[in-house]
Amino acid sequence: MKTLILSLLIFPCAVSAQFGIKAGINFANVTKASSINNSSRSGYMVGVFLAPPSKGLLSYGTELDFSQQGYNYKTNTNTGSVTLNYLIMPHLMKIRITKLFQLEVGGQVAYLLNAKADSNQTASSNNPYAAMEDYYNRFDYGAAAGFEIHPRLGLLVGARYNISFGDMYKNMYTSAPGTAPSFIPDVNLKNNVLQIFAGWTFGKNEKKK
Repeated sequence: MKTLILSLLIFPCAVSAQFGIKAGINFANVTKASSINNSSRSGYMVGVFLAPPSKGLLSYGTELDFSQQGYNYKTNTNTGSVTLNYLIMPHLMKIRITKLFQLEVGGQVAYLLNAKADSNQTASSNNPYAAMEDYYNRFDYGAAAGFEIHPRLGLLVGARYNISFGDMYKNMYTSAPGTAPSFIPDVNLKNNVLQIFAGWTFGKNEKKK
């Protein structure tokens, strides 16, 4: 009975809401990582979004995105790249400037699906390092801001900057030296990503005035 009532409440909103798909490229990096000579690296993102219908100045939207992030590094003993795959849920306020252009700002939460490095090593009797995922905090949170342009009905293009407030790595340096790989610096790194994307909106598109 509860499921039926919930479905009856959600269904009219879902039918009238705008929903769609989007995909794009990431330019990802991390903060405070001069000790590993970090540089940005490219990845990709794909996602779906849902927004209640609105004809006013302000509206709201939520997304579920797969985002490939990470960084390149160079230390005295190693050179390579780290790849981090996140599932991200942004919650954004949208501010309509014109019928074709809108600003977006809000918060987001993320979950780390997996992590890889070209020097990835797993624990063994001959290896002091743990599996890659053991060094990272699985959950992350942060803020996002950007814009979207709607050049024609259904089509959208935009850009967004995401910055994390949570620490990327667990505090690995409370243990004995040498227990973490050389590409993990002894500072609290945070993700930051510039996304450029395009997408298509389905559902009931509001009429342009």
